[in-house]
Amino acid sequence: MTRKSRDQKIDQRGKEVLDFCISKQIRILNGRVLGDTFGNFTCYTPNGASVVDYVAVSEEILENVLYFKVSRFIPTLSDCHCKLEWELSAKYCVPGENDIPIQLKNMTPNYIWTDCSAIKFQETLSSDTLQNYILEFNNSTIQFTQTSVFFCVMIGSFSIGNAAPNIGSFVTAKGAAAVVYEIIDRKPKIDASSEKGQRPLSIQGALQFLGVNFTYPTREDVQVLTNFNLSIKPGQTVALVGSSGCGKSTIVNLIQRFYDPDAGQVLLDGNNIKDLNLNWLRQNIGVVSQEPVLFGCTIAENIRLGNPNATITEIEQAAKQANAHDFIKSLPQSYNTLVGERGAQLSGGQKQRVAIARALIRDPRILLLDEATSALDSESENIVQEALEKARQGRTTLVIAHRLSTIQKADIIYVVDKGEIIEQGTHGDLMDKQGLYHSLVTAQTLVNEDTAELALEEDEEEEAADAVPDQTVKRQRSRIKSTSSDDKSPQKLSRQLSRQTSGLSDGKEKADKEEEPEEQEEYEPPRYFRMIHENQPECGFIVLGIMASCVAGCTMPAFAIFFGEMIKVFIELGNNGLLWSMMFLALGGINFLVYFVQASSFGISGERLTQRLRLGTFNAYMRQDIAFYDDKFHSTGALTTRLATDASLVKTATGVRIGMVFQSMFGLVAALVIAFYYGWALALVVLGIVPIIGFASSLQIKVLKGRHEEDKGKLEEAGKTAAETIENIRTVQSLTTEKHFYHEYSHSLVGPLRSMIKQAHWYGIAFGLGQGVIFMTYAGAFRFGAWQVEIGEMTADNVFKVFFAIAFTAMVIGQSSSFLPEYSKAKHAAGLIFKAFDTVPSIDIYSKRGTYLQKVDGLIQFKDVNFCYPTRPEVKVLKGVNMKVEPGQTVALVGQSGCGKSTVISLLQRFYDPESGEIMIDGIDIKDLHLHKMRSFISVVSQEPILFNCSISDNIAYGLEETAGMDDVIAAARDANIHEFITSQPMGYDTIVGEKGTQLSGGQKQRVAIARALIRNPKILLLDEATSALDSESEKLVQEALDKAQEGRTCIVIAHRLSTIQNADVIFVMDSGAIVESGTHQTLLAKKGVYNSLVSAQQFIK
Repeated sequence: MTRKSRDQKIDQRGKEVLDFCISKQIRILNGRVLGDTFGNFTCYTPNGASVVDYVAVSEEILENVLYFKVSRFIPTLSDCHCKLEWELSAKYCVPGENDIPIQLKNMTPNYIWTDCSAIKFQETLSSDTLQNYILEFNNSTIQFTQTSVFFCVMIGSFSIGNAAPNIGSFVTAKGAAAVVYEIIDRKPKIDASSEKGQRPLSIQGALQFLGVNFTYPTREDVQVLTNFNLSIKPGQTVALVGSSGCGKSTIVNLIQRFYDPDAGQVLLDGNNIKDLNLNWLRQNIGVVSQEPVLFGCTIAENIRLGNPNATITEIEQAAKQANAHDFIKSLPQSYNTLVGERGAQLSGGQKQRVAIARALIRDPRILLLDEATSALDSESENIVQEALEKARQGRTTLVIAHRLSTIQKADIIYVVDKGEIIEQGTHGDLMDKQGLYHSLVTAQTLVNEDTAELALEEDEEEEAADAVPDQTVKRQRSRIKSTSSDDKSPQKLSRQLSRQTSGLSDGKEKADKEEEPEEQEEYEPPRYFRMIHENQPECGFIVLGIMASCVAGCTMPAFAIFFGEMIKVFIELGNNGLLWSMMFLALGGINFLVYFVQASSFGISGERLTQRLRLGTFNAYMRQDIAFYDDKFHSTGALTTRLATDASLVKTATGVRIGMVFQSMFGLVAALVIAFYYGWALALVVLGIVPIIGFASSLQIKVLKGRHEEDKGKLEEAGKTAAETIENIRTVQSLTTEKHFYHEYSHSLVGPLRSMIKQAHWYGIAFGLGQGVIFMTYAGAFRFGAWQVEIGEMTADNVFKVFFAIAFTAMVIGQSSSFLPEYSKAKHAAGLIFKAFDTVPSIDIYSKRGTYLQKVDGLIQFKDVNFCYPTRPEVKVLKGVNMKVEPGQTVALVGQSGCGKSTVISLLQRFYDPESGEIMIDGIDIKDLHLHKMRSFISVVSQEPILFNCSISDNIAYGLEETAGMDDVIAAARDANIHEFITSQPMGYDTIVGEKGTQLSGGQKQRVAIARALIRNPKILLLDEATSALDSESEKLVQEALDKAQEGRTCIVIAHRLSTIQNADVIFVMDSGAIVESGTHQTLLAKKGVYNSLVSAQQFIK
């Protein structure tokens, strides 16, 4: 052979190899396309925006579940969720994992493999080179170069093709990482972690605002401060007063440098605060806000957040200064009592006092009090006010107050209106001017002339005006047994969703406790049949998918036959190449069709199941009573996680997984039939190894199932820490505790990380064993097959048929085992979901039972009612309460924080049932009334107003069974004294209030909430501190509106500010869960008892 001819042969071989490689490139290209396609679904996974929006809606509803239970909105919530679910399904195919691209990933490699095999096989057999590729080696060995190249390239391309679709995982990770790294790389203008800035060795406390203009970044069209100038000398106590929304709280925000002014400067001791180190600045400022934020740990730890180095002695001293020590010591766990999520286990006054203690313990040079005593009862306010006045000594103090009795001793009072200072001076000076401040004081005066005279007589009889209050406070403090569950408003109860973290004041005890196994919610493991039954409406799709799976399972054994015949063609040099290449091509078409049907059918059934479970779970949550949300396992984060992820996990145990079972089963049966037909002896040998594969698969299930539940609980705990920190980021930054919560979050991830690393090792062993068994099968089959050929019992092509039938089927079974981890998660998720489905509360909002009142008069009676909260059965909250409210009467409940006032309102709405006694409306026990209908004629305005992230008009009309006209919305807004403010906004009634109403001030939010109550035209009106957040002028106007709205309605008012209830028909005075006095305002004053003491403590002295 000449050199030229040898070169030509080499070139020809190179072309053949290149052709194979081209088919390989087609498969790699297929993987890339699939990867990109799969990656396009990244933004719609649970990490993406669509599901984030879904979860955000769910979280907003679950956080405020008590409002929905009284707003007549429960029946339409499911419709709202259903609409959202369908929109997401229609727009994105799925709100979670998408089965269709996953099945396309499985389908396309098999299709392209068989078709490329057909094409190349035909090219090979139709060429003239096959005969020339028989090379002689030592005149004894014949080597088929073409066959070797074929096997090498096809097996290699098969491996690459199977790997290529997993590019989608990288694309998914890339999409998720983009969001994360965008946040990580963001450099904020106001950087709390920056070490830059001056740190003066001493601080005097002089504050100045010089020509400050400011607008909030989210509402740049609204000027909040205009050329604002303010000067506070070191050690001065300065008060800011004015109507709601005038800019008072904005000043506090600017001092803490939550924002920078648009123009002008904010100076501290002559230094622009922009030039000061941010952490240093905030560490020298103590803040107590209008709505106190407590974290889900113990009381001691909450106070210690103000000063991480504080001892227990210093904590107790701060609590004493804030008048919190006595009620804390009365708790069973004292300072180690868990306060719950956002302090849900404490009443409003108790939370406020803990927050004041937290501010005092850091001994700040600047003290900012933004309505610091607004939530306190009269007696507590008096004592706390004295403590605050003592704490002010040597400090610069800025006080924001609507209750003007708290700031009359301020060195200077600034009156703010529309972002500008219009009056300033001492209390006496401003009263003499008879300007805006004078009118605010006049509007807040508690008593008329007769009452004033009565008070004057009392002063003459006593040595000191405040002797009686002090004695009364001392007496009542010795009697009261305050509890963490006392005096709960609906909002506090709704926030009692926390999965409370364990924590003790002693660090070592806490560390020891954290080593204990995480407590898990108990549930009954679900039967697999029930999981399948939930998918029953899609049985048509499932049957179609199963049929396609059965056919798909038989394709691999069929491929083994074709492959064996191909080997036979090569060996015998027959002319059947065209036939078998066409068979390969046909098999590829069948593969494409059956996998497409399988993917489509199971994809549709799976997504419909996910939607049904989400809606069913949400319905089940809405059905539960408030005691369900008191459970520590039912935090907002845990419930929304189940809605977002658990529902989609259940489908992993149905649909496509059933298809994989049938595919594996039919594939195995077909493989065995083929194997026994072509070589029963070899089939028996291979079949004997199958149980080992089953054992390896069961080992994987056992390894994963044991740790999944524990890991999920720990990750939920970490998620709770993150959510609580981010949600209360203002308080976190104000306390400069960012690093504390970072370490807290990091520590909560250590356990899951260690567990997952350990699990990865065990799973690696189990998975490796499962995959290794396949190659053991190869080894055994080849060795026995070779022996069968040697003794003449089998031919070489039959050995290949038997071997590849079993081997390819084992590969499919191996791929199916990769879904075993999902089944473990699915079973756990299904157990929790079905537990919610099966839990029927004793107070069932969906129950059709009960009496319908055709006409509601409004007669309310409490008969010997005793009650304690389910989470604290050892503490009696109400003790033999007897109360009667006549139709159309306005009744007031007064008493110090924790006495049980808000509990009365909770029981009247039947959030709980009393342990004993009866609560009746129009002579009928409320247990016998239709619950939804009963709540429909009750409206509530609570101490902490709840608004939703929609327009003002939508918030006012929220929950009405019938669509309200715009005229009705405007009329309600006028009655609540909010119409003028709304119309002053650029968007009017279409103004978006922001999440939880963050775009409005406290008073504005409260008035919108009042308008929402009035538009419902209720027969019974419950006002729980309804005007507590209003300034004096607005309070007077709103009170007049409420007085008018109360006409013809039964009204129960809870108030600390006694000026709001002096015209009530009957006033009930509560103490330690019992009614100790009742009567009109004048009657109770004349008795000179507890009520008289409360009034005297709140008396405004000119």
